[in-house]
Amino acid sequence: MSNAQTEDEITLFERDMKEFWIQFKISYSTEQISQTSALRDLCKETIEALSEKWSKKLKEEDLMIDKIQEYNNEILQQSKYVAEKEDQLTEIKSKLNEEAEQQKNLTDSIQELKEELMKKMEIKSSKKEAAKEKVERVSKIKTLFKECLGLEMRRIHDEQLQFIFRHIDHKDPDKPYMFTLSINDQGDYEGM
Repeated sequence: MSNAQTEDEITLFERDMKEFWIQFKISYSTEQISQTSALRDLCKETIEALSEKWSKKLKEEDLMIDKIQEYNNEILQQSKYVAEKEDQLTEIKSKLNEEAEQQKNLTDSIQELKEELMKKMEIKSSKKEAAKEKVERVSKIKTLFKECLGLEMRRIHDEQLQFIFRHIDHKDPDKPYMFTLSINDQGDYEGM
C-alpha cells in the first residue's frame, strides 16, 4: 500500500512539475528556460533515483514482512507440535502410572496369595501330621484289639464294614462274633 501511495505521490509530483514547467516557460526567457530545464532534469533524475531506492526498500521490507510471517507460521506449527507431544507425553505418563499401580496391586495380590498359600500349606501339613498321628494311634488300638479280642475288620458290599471278634469266649477262643456297621441315606450309623 505504501508502494502505491509513493507512486501516486511521484505521479502527482511529476504532473505538478510539468505544470510548473509550462508556467515557467511562458514567463522567462530561453536561457532561463534551459537552466530551469537542466534543473528540472536533475530534479527529475534525483526523484527517479530516490523513487527507485524507495521502491527497492519497499520490496525489501515486503520480503522481510513475508519472512517474518513465514517464521511466525513455523513457530506456530512448532508450538502446536510441541503441545501435541506434551499431550502425548502426559497420556503416556498417565498410562505408565496406571500400569505401575496395576503392577503394585498385582504384586500385593500375589504376596497375599503366597501368604494364604503358606498358611494353607501349614494347615495342610499340620492336618497331615495330625492325621498321621491319628493313624498311628488307630493302628496301635487296632493292633491292641486284634491281639486282645481277635478283631478283624472287612469291607463287604454296599460300603458296609463287618467286625469279627474272636477271643471273647474263653472256652472257644476261635469262635467268631460278628457285627456289621453301615451308614444310611440320612448319614446315620446302622448296626446289624
